[in-house]
Amino acid sequence: MSPELIALVPMRHHSVRVAGKNLRPLGGRPLYEHILQTLRSCPAIETIVVDTDSPDIREGVRLRFPEVEILDRPAALCGDVVPMNAILAHDVELRPASFYLQTHSTNPLLRPETVSRAIADFRAHFPEDDSLFSVTRWQKRLWDETGRPLNHDPQVLLPTQDLPPIFEENSCLYLFERELFRKTGSRLGRHPRTFEIEADEAWDIDTEKDLAIAEALLEARR
Repeated sequence: MSPELIALVPMRHHSVRVAGKNLRPLGGRPLYEHILQTLRSCPAIETIVVDTDSPDIREGVRLRFPEVEILDRPAALCGDVVPMNAILAHDVELRPASFYLQTHSTNPLLRPETVSRAIADFRAHFPEDDSLFSVTRWQKRLWDETGRPLNHDPQVLLPTQDLPPIFEENSCLYLFERELFRKTGSRLGRHPRTFEIEADEAWDIDTEKDLAIAEALLEARR
């Protein structure tokens, strides 16, 4: 019988902006280990699957997380410009489940209780909301590239806490149904639901500076 909920975690060996990112140390252990530890602490997640082209990650996962399944990423899906939905389509076909939670190894500060709340929220509102993605709230004076204000009137200087919020898709969490994904080819359905995460928990590692900030946030949490 297929699991009801599988967590999918794609992990590349190569990284453009931060060399060897997924294997870089954070808090004394490789970056990728943090998200796997978070996911294994969520009772609602029945199976964790890592999709990777990295022999080093394969070896580390088998040693430290023997319960985690590993999918070898085919050569056709390796590279810097392969869309995430193409990788997910490969994984969804190989590992059937009713629902999937997708996250990244570059979100090391996610807490297990946050992931569990997101799963509960998705279940409570499905199928009216057919998918879920996590967001970060911004309440600052924002402008577009043409110099047009997005969320404020420059002639009315409201306190920033009173500005209409704008939400950033932070790439921390996606929840979606298998059948809908197979129909649309997208992890976001026709009626997606947003799930807000605090900025310090939603930190994503894209640069060397991000890695240093995550290290400081992790130390402060301890």
